[in-house]
Amino acid sequence: MDVVPVDPVTITVGHLRDEGAALDELVADLDPRAWRTPTPAPGWTIAHQIGHLLWTDEVALDALRGEEAFAPHLAAAEANLLTFTDEIANERAALPPAELLQRWRDARGQLADALETAPAGTRLPWFGPSMGVRSMATARLMETFAHGQDVADALGVTREPTQRLREIADLGVRTRNFAYALNHLTPRAEEFRIELTAPDGELWAWGPNDAPQRLRASALDFCLLVTQRREPADLDLEIAGDDVQEWVGIAQVFAGPPKSAVRAKETR
Repeated sequence: MDVVPVDPVTITVGHLRDEGAALDELVADLDPRAWRTPTPAPGWTIAHQIGHLLWTDEVALDALRGEEAFAPHLAAAEANLLTFTDEIANERAALPPAELLQRWRDARGQLADALETAPAGTRLPWFGPSMGVRSMATARLMETFAHGQDVADALGVTREPTQRLREIADLGVRTRNFAYALNHLTPRAEEFRIELTAPDGELWAWGPNDAPQRLRASALDFCLLVTQRREPADLDLEIAGDDVQEWVGIAQVFAGPPKSAVRAKETR
């Protein structure tokens, strides 16, 4: 009997559902006061983290509805890029925790359903370049992982890495030149070799095997790097080559201002 291949979008959306459910488990039974626990993001509590995910899931739903529905979000972000996400997070964090959690559950479920049923070839507007349906699902997976890490850190919980990291790591590799552009730097012409040890011990690799510019790490450490949840010095990275060393300092997989701009805002 022929094996019917599984649609890649369905696989990625399944990972997105699982990542959301894993984070849900961390917060579902929290006392209302615990939602005010500070997280590593300056000024953000656990409620801010879930509020941000709620908002981005809602915005992604509008992106699936088309340019007209998404345009107000883009205009608001462009008006005050450095403070926009904080303002939205503050609004959502003010909701009663039970309402915030239920709204996030509803939004992430609706988004997953919409991504799975979106027509092939659909392009979605976003705050950076437009993206395809699977890329949007991967971006939401990445953000759920990243903000989930902030929540886990706030609660003192160590999460077991999963094979879902593969898609986040792949996004981290593919957005190398995006990070250079954000920092107004010229991307390096030479390819990098990236070798990551997966949670199950498998080797994940990108780039030519003989490339002199190389980075080796665990998949978890690499994903923490590109989502900027840890500083490079706090990760176990094997770096060969000045170009890779430079990239490690600016690696960024998400849309928004570069690390240097965020730090400037925090110190003002």
